[in-house]
Amino acid sequence: MEKFKILNILDTYYDLTKLKNKKRQGWIYWNVTADRIESIAEHIFGAEQLAWLIYSEAELDLDIYKVISMLSLHETEEITIGDITPFDQVSREEKKRRGHIAIEETFKNLFQNEMMINLIKEFDAGETKEAKFAVMCDKLECDLQVKKYYEQGFVSIDNSTDIVKKNETTINYQNAGITDVGEIFLKNDKGYYEGTVFEEIASFIKEYRIQNKNS
Repeated sequence: MEKFKILNILDTYYDLTKLKNKKRQGWIYWNVTADRIESIAEHIFGAEQLAWLIYSEAELDLDIYKVISMLSLHETEEITIGDITPFDQVSREEKKRRGHIAIEETFKNLFQNEMMINLIKEFDAGETKEAKFAVMCDKLECDLQVKKYYEQGFVSIDNSTDIVKKNETTINYQNAGITDVGEIFLKNDKGYYEGTVFEEIASFIKEYRIQNKNS
C-alpha cells in the first residue's frame, strides 16, 4: 500500500476517534450527574448493538450490514459541527446541510469517500427501509440511555439547565404531570416508532426496570 494511503487512514482515524472524548450535548443540557457522561462514540456503539439485537429477534427483511454501516458513520459530522440537539433551535434542514459539508471534509482524502458520504446521506434522508430502521435504532439507544440515567437518579427536570426547563415541550410535559424523563423521551420519539416493532419495544420499556444500577 502506498504511504499516502496509509497516511489517509491514520489521519482520518484520529479525526474519528475524537468522538470518544466528545460528550453527548443533550446530557450536558439535562445536567446528567453521572460520574462519566456518555460519549458520542459510545452512543454509536450502542445504536449498532441495538440494530444487531433487534434484527436477530424481530425477523426483519432488510440489509443489516447496510444498517450497521450507516450507524457506524451517522454521527461523523459531529467531529466538526458538534452534537446539535433540538434545544439548539437549528432546523433539520440546516443541521443536515452543515453535516454534509462536514463529512465531505472529513472523508475528502479517502478513495471510498463517496460510498461513505452516500450512506450518511441515505441515513439522513430516512426513506429506505434500512435508513428508517437505523434512525429508529439511533432514537431508541438515546431513549434507553436516558431511562438508565433516570432510574439511577442522575437526571431530572428540576436539576436540568434553564435551556431544558424553559423549553416549551418540557413545560407542557410538566403541566401534564409527566416528570419521568425516560417517559418524556419515549413520547417525543413515538412518531418514529408507530407501526413498527420499535413501538412494541417502546411500550415494553415503560414497565421494564434495569437490574444492574451500578454500571
